[in-house]
Amino acid sequence: MTAFRAALLDLDGTLLDSIPDLAFAANAMRVELGMIALREDVVATFVGKGVDNLVRRSLAGSLDAADPTPEAFARAREAFYRHYHLVNGERAQVYPGVLEGLKLMRDQGLKLAVVTNKPTEFTLPLLQRTGLAGFFDAVVCGDTCERRKPDPDQVHHACDLLGVTPAEAVTIGDSINDAQAGRSAGTQVLVVPYGYNEGRDVRELDVDGIVDTLVNAAQWVALWNQNQNAAKIPA
Repeated sequence: MTAFRAALLDLDGTLLDSIPDLAFAANAMRVELGMIALREDVVATFVGKGVDNLVRRSLAGSLDAADPTPEAFARAREAFYRHYHLVNGERAQVYPGVLEGLKLMRDQGLKLAVVTNKPTEFTLPLLQRTGLAGFFDAVVCGDTCERRKPDPDQVHHACDLLGVTPAEAVTIGDSINDAQAGRSAGTQVLVVPYGYNEGRDVRELDVDGIVDTLVNAAQWVALWNQNQNAAKIPA
């Protein structure tokens, strides 16, 4: 086994609770299109597979509804993007333990990257507005690579940008997309239980650990690295 040199972190549901802003934009879109607003907790279950999927699900009011017509989707997407640009980062909150956990990881010498399905045009301003941008050596967004999570492309790209192998990285997220992307890319995988995961229990996921906060994630990584370094010392 290899010691970790990098941590790859999801954004929405892992670092930030961005549901208030996303739900506002989704409901503003629905109202503009003549529909009633949805409860915030319902919109939360639609998050996790990128903004376009959020638009489709919010338009339908369901996780499993049939796709809208191209014309209806284009109209809804334009409205969502317009409203989300107005509120992005306005009410999003950094989760407890995130700042402390990121500092601990940085103090361990880990390289840090954000790996998110959110488009670049929303991700970079959100990181700036919430004060998180300075922690990260790389940011990989939903439009950076050809394929998004749960495919491994973004994880591989983040490793390339940081100059590490997947075996030297741990993926930290909150959803099945993060778990599948990290696992198929060849990283270890940790998940937090407080995120979105489309309303599913994170205990169902194929992961290496469930950590209550990013502080616990940093401690998990530190213990892992101590064990790997100890194993290299001749008896």
